[in-house]
Amino acid sequence: MSASTSRLGGPDLRREPLDLAGILRLLTEGRIPFRFTAYDGSAEGPRDAEIRLHLLTPRGAAYLATAPGTLGMVRAYVAGDLVVRGVHPGDPYPLIRTLAEVPWRRPEPRVLARVLRALGPGRLVPPPPPPQEALPDWRRALEGLRHTRTRDAAAIEHHYDVSNTFYEAVLGPSMTYTCACYPQPSASLEQAQEHKHELIAQKLGLRPGMRLLDVGCGWGGMVRHAVVHHGVTALGVTLSRAQAQWATERIRAEGLEDQAEVRHLDYRDVQESGFDAISSIGLTEHIGVRNYPFHFAFLRDRLRPGGRMLTHCITRPDNRHTPRVRGGFIDRYIFPDGELTGAGRVITAIQDVGLEVRHEENLREHYARTLAAWSTNLASHWDDCVAEVGAPTAQVWGLYLAGSRWGFERRQVELHQVLSVRPHRNGRADFPSRPDWQG
Repeated sequence: MSASTSRLGGPDLRREPLDLAGILRLLTEGRIPFRFTAYDGSAEGPRDAEIRLHLLTPRGAAYLATAPGTLGMVRAYVAGDLVVRGVHPGDPYPLIRTLAEVPWRRPEPRVLARVLRALGPGRLVPPPPPPQEALPDWRRALEGLRHTRTRDAAAIEHHYDVSNTFYEAVLGPSMTYTCACYPQPSASLEQAQEHKHELIAQKLGLRPGMRLLDVGCGWGGMVRHAVVHHGVTALGVTLSRAQAQWATERIRAEGLEDQAEVRHLDYRDVQESGFDAISSIGLTEHIGVRNYPFHFAFLRDRLRPGGRMLTHCITRPDNRHTPRVRGGFIDRYIFPDGELTGAGRVITAIQDVGLEVRHEENLREHYARTLAAWSTNLASHWDDCVAEVGAPTAQVWGLYLAGSRWGFERRQVELHQVLSVRPHRNGRADFPSRPDWQG
């Protein structure tokens, strides 16, 4: 038996010279469902695989070596050093699903040392990340503590001020960037977003003459829905200047100025109080778990006794894990400083400030379907999106939407709506004996 042959008759990966495909074999036990080729001429995986990955440059190898896992792969892909074929960049869900099937393994120290020697010292120096990537957490800390007004504004700008034109293409006419609620399997995305807004309005018990505060209002979808369909006076606030501008223009175009307003404002600067209802749709993820006591107390104080609050937020499937996600794809490319925790912790924080929780539900599967619809929109308008924001940013969004869909389908994350009320001092809640809305 030769020195380069194992007892099983195949190549002895402990002895043969390591090329890039050989490194992949070591890290996956040689079982991958895609075709991998590299600039050094090596290859691995089925020749007839539908999905094909080609590593173009040594810089791409350095990205993969210095940030193992998702982050390094995203860097190489966004920088143009890793080419993916067989999937549409606007909807790379098949790629996400395929990569999830790979049996990645942590190498033993001797194997790891061999891999590092094969890569060489030049591949172990991290190249500068693509410009679409946010600063690492420690660099952000130099600009201020997490969830200060300045740092929160910077995080929101990173994600939400990409381009209103881009968001119009991805989100569709509703311009609603939160989980939809599909009333029936045949419903379209627009119908589902309309149904979501109506569901929230019914849970809040909105009626003509009421006052609604919508914190983190985005492009004003809930504000306009509440005014048009329920006759309320509504105030929305957002940290995104681009969102506020778009929403204000839409309010004027629809002739709703007398009852609807969207301000470019931190919710902590809202001075008005005595609102009949508060909707918080997709804000809780951005405020920081340690800030829950202040956050929910502040919103409680904006409500009149008997007023209701609807909290709609992404959550983890448990309450044990650390809320922060440091250094990964979502933190560096999508939601800098974002934090997630379980629905139980959210509910506890709401209860601890004296609000009474009256209803809760999980819309996890609805968010998976919403993300699939956004991915379809992105793929359908791919050329326009690339022209608007550039191919790297559009590619980031393709990965983000497809990966998030996978996460909701596999219950890595959930989406909860929590309805609470500020009771009167005598305990009266002004709440129906049974829920009076249609889910």
